[in-house]
Amino acid sequence: MRKLPDNIAPAWLVVHVLGTLFIAATLATAREHSPWVWAGYGVSAACWLAFTLLELKRTRLGLAAVMLALTTLLSGALVGCADDSSALIISIISVGRFASLITPSVAAILAVGVTDMVLAMLPAFLAQQPFSDTLIDSGVLLLLLLLGLNRRQYELRAYQAEELLTQTELAQEEHARAAALDERNRIAREIHDVLAHSLGALGVQLELAEALLEKSDVDTAMSTVRRSRRLAATGLAEARNAVTALRRDVPSLAAAVTGLVAAHRADHATPVRFDTTGTERALSSAAAVSLAAIAREALTNAAKHAPGEPIAVTLDFDANAVRLEVRNAAAEAEPGEGFGLTGMRERLALAGGTLSSGRRNGEWIVTAEVPE
Repeated sequence: MRKLPDNIAPAWLVVHVLGTLFIAATLATAREHSPWVWAGYGVSAACWLAFTLLELKRTRLGLAAVMLALTTLLSGALVGCADDSSALIISIISVGRFASLITPSVAAILAVGVTDMVLAMLPAFLAQQPFSDTLIDSGVLLLLLLLGLNRRQYELRAYQAEELLTQTELAQEEHARAAALDERNRIAREIHDVLAHSLGALGVQLELAEALLEKSDVDTAMSTVRRSRRLAATGLAEARNAVTALRRDVPSLAAAVTGLVAAHRADHATPVRFDTTGTERALSSAAAVSLAAIAREALTNAAKHAPGEPIAVTLDFDANAVRLEVRNAAAEAEPGEGFGLTGMRERLALAGGTLSSGRRNGEWIVTAEVPE
C-alpha cells in the first residue's frame, strides 16, 4: 500500500482519537447510580480501547471488529437502563464507527446494528413504557448506521483503488523486469553469434595454416595467419560492440545504418547511397539490432563479392512494417548463403521478420522486413 504524506493523519486515526475523547468525556460526566451500569460502561470502554489499539497497529483487524461490535451491543443494552444518555452516546459513536469498517460484511454490520436497536428498545417494551423516547434513540442509531455504511462504501472504493494501484505498479515492475531480461537475452545471443562466427572461422584458418606449415608452404601459411589475425580483431570489435549495448541505449535504426554506411565508404572507398522513406519511428531493440546487423552483413558481402561497385541502401518505414533493402551489382558467381546471412535470417525470425536475397535485373538484392 502507498503511504500517505507525513503531514496528513489517516481518517480512521482522527475518528479514533475523537471517539476516545468523546467516550472519556461522556463517562466523566455521567450521572449514573447503578453499579451494574457502571460495570457495563467499564467493559464497553475496555472493548473500545482494545479496538483502538488493534486498529493503531493495523493488525488482527478481525478481532478489532469483534471488540467494536461488543462495545456497540453492550452500550446498546444499557440505553434503556441508564439514568442519562451516556450509554446512547457511546452506542452512537461505536455504531457509526462499526458501520464504516470494511473488514466485516454488510450483513454482519446490519445484524449488529439491528440487534443494537432491539436491545435499546427491549427494556421499554418489557416495562410497557411509552415508546416515544425509545423510538427516537433507535432512529438516531439507525441514522448513524446508514451514515456509517455510506462512509464504508467510500473507504471500500478508496481501498480497492489503492489495491489496484499497487497491483498496477507491481505489473509495471514485472513488465520492466521482463523487458530487461529480454534485452539481456538479446545481447547474450549477439555475443554468442559473434563469438561462434569469429572463433569458428578463426579455427578453420589456423587449421589451414598448420597444414600449410606441414607442407613447408610458409608464404601461404603467413597469409593465412594474417587473415586469422584480422578475423580475431574483427570478432573482438564486434564482441565489444555487443557488450557496449549493455551500458547504453540502442541507437535508432536510421542512425545505426547511417554509421554503417559512413564506415563502409571510409574503409572501402565505395560509393554508397542511403535513403529513407516513410516516417521514422521508434522500434523494439530486437528489430533495430537485427536490421542493423543485416545491413552490416549485406555491406560486407557486397564489398567481398563486388568490390568497388556502387551500393544502394534503402530503409522504408511502412505503416505496418519496416523494410531494409541493400542493392549492389551482382557478381559473376552469386554469393552463397554462408553463416552470415543464415545467422541473420535466424536472428531476424526471432523478431518476427523475414529475409530474402537473390539476383534480380542484374543486381544482387538483400531484403529484410520486420512487422513493427
